[in-house]
Amino acid sequence: MKHELNDIKMKTAFETFQTPFYLFDTDILTSRIADIRSALPPRTQLCFAMKANPFLVKDMEKHVEYFEVCSPGEFHICERAGIDKKRIVMSGVHKKQEDMEYAITRYSDSIIFTVESFEHWKILTSCAIREKRNIRVLLRLTSGNQFGMDEPSIRRIISGGPYEYVEISGIQYFSGTQKKSGAKLEGELKMLDQLCADLQKQYQFTVQKLEYGPGLPVCYFEGETDEEEAMLLALSSAIESLTFKGQVTLEMGRFIAASCGFYATSVVDLKTNNGQSYCIVDGGIHQLNYYGQMLAMKKPFITHYGRQDGEAAEWTVCGSLCTSSDVLVRQYPFHALEQGDRLVFQKTGAYSVTEGMAMFLSRDLPLVLLYSENEQYRVARPALATDQFHFFTQKGDK
Repeated sequence: MKHELNDIKMKTAFETFQTPFYLFDTDILTSRIADIRSALPPRTQLCFAMKANPFLVKDMEKHVEYFEVCSPGEFHICERAGIDKKRIVMSGVHKKQEDMEYAITRYSDSIIFTVESFEHWKILTSCAIREKRNIRVLLRLTSGNQFGMDEPSIRRIISGGPYEYVEISGIQYFSGTQKKSGAKLEGELKMLDQLCADLQKQYQFTVQKLEYGPGLPVCYFEGETDEEEAMLLALSSAIESLTFKGQVTLEMGRFIAASCGFYATSVVDLKTNNGQSYCIVDGGIHQLNYYGQMLAMKKPFITHYGRQDGEAAEWTVCGSLCTSSDVLVRQYPFHALEQGDRLVFQKTGAYSVTEGMAMFLSRDLPLVLLYSENEQYRVARPALATDQFHFFTQKGDK
């Protein structure tokens, strides 16, 4: 599952666009999804957690069965992208009455809604009854945190059925990301398998759909053991072992999208303070985020575009923010690093574009590019100034 950075592609981008920018390669994305599918049982469906990268939604439309949305904003992105509403799973711990009314009145039983609490259950059922619209729901089982409901709560809802206008399609479960234990995946799926069997035996309730977030790992840093393929194969084996015969849908975000993303930034200053060499770039931690990074000590995969001759010297790469926390990586070895060189951080296709503290210090939001061999470069979002969001001039102000 190796998807390499294309030097010609990046150098062309540098000639055309100003840094910093994100580049998401949709050819790599397509290849990644194909690799994932080839390792999984044929009956397995994929659901993309769009919080990982909403810019990829339209390009992913042909390659996954579902999209998980966790906010009204994400839902409206799907609307603008023209995503079939039958492929939307509306999740999230906070569901407002008016947002559910909007979705139910316009799209009725097209959308699958998750139920994370009795409050959600009341909102959804009351909307469906009032509007006389059929809806489909998944009951989310908690993994021991604020998400979902405990098993007794799920049993309570199921035992009260069947319900007018509300079809309980199945169970949703997610317990975290970056898992590196095949035994954990196997144990979770066995637990879900047993729950489905118990619900059938005790309440004659057939779970039609099991949506599971495996939280497969992404190898982000040099020196780490790459366990991506091994964990995918372990997941495949665990699915094959299920006695559950309904539909298995895997909700993934990071594992699908990380490898297609590149974050490009330019060296704007070089200096040495008290024997420590510092490289200042025009990006920063407000735009770059790696899960599991610790005080910038771990070394992500970086490609240096510059001379690269002579001996390597260690540089601490810092961003443009006015805070000592703005360190991207410490003591990274570069050859002949110079002002104007470009650094490309790899595996940034998931979360960096959405999770960074993008508005800090009113820095511009960076350019977002999509690339494919057929369509070449597409601007998904131009660079945007953020100062306008932090101070509005009132009418009459000077």
